[in-house]
Amino acid sequence: MRVAVASDHGGFPLKDVVINTLKALGHTPIDLGTDSAESVDYPDFAELAGKAIVHGEADRAVVLCGSGVGVCIAGNKIKGVYACLCHDTYSAAQGVEHDHMNMLCLGARVIGDELAKKIVEAFITAEPSDDPRHLRRVGKTRLIEAKEMKG
Repeated sequence: MRVAVASDHGGFPLKDVVINTLKALGHTPIDLGTDSAESVDYPDFAELAGKAIVHGEADRAVVLCGSGVGVCIAGNKIKGVYACLCHDTYSAAQGVEHDHMNMLCLGARVIGDELAKKIVEAFITAEPSDDPRHLRRVGKTRLIEAKEMKG
């Protein structure tokens, strides 16, 4: 699986951990920056990762900032991106399975390396459910998106 990985300066310390975890799991990370701890704006990097999904360059994305909140808000502004802040393995897996999440958001100032590895693994190994109740709910979410993101 191709996975876009992007961070601002706050998420930068965890970015290599994510990239190396993805490689160890046999996936192809696409490093979209940032490349240093110099201050940058998180929306720019969430947008790069989201656009990679929307344009078919990546299947999923992992984005990082200090708390994970900023990249999550920014990611969800892109039609077709379903970003969630997850700091536990259950939410990371269920977000994909039940809600068809395609962007995992992490806070590098909130979680450590070992937990991040486990969360990324839970996210990347989960598969979207085709259970009718999950598809119905995801469909309703996409209808809200279609109505609200016109224009």
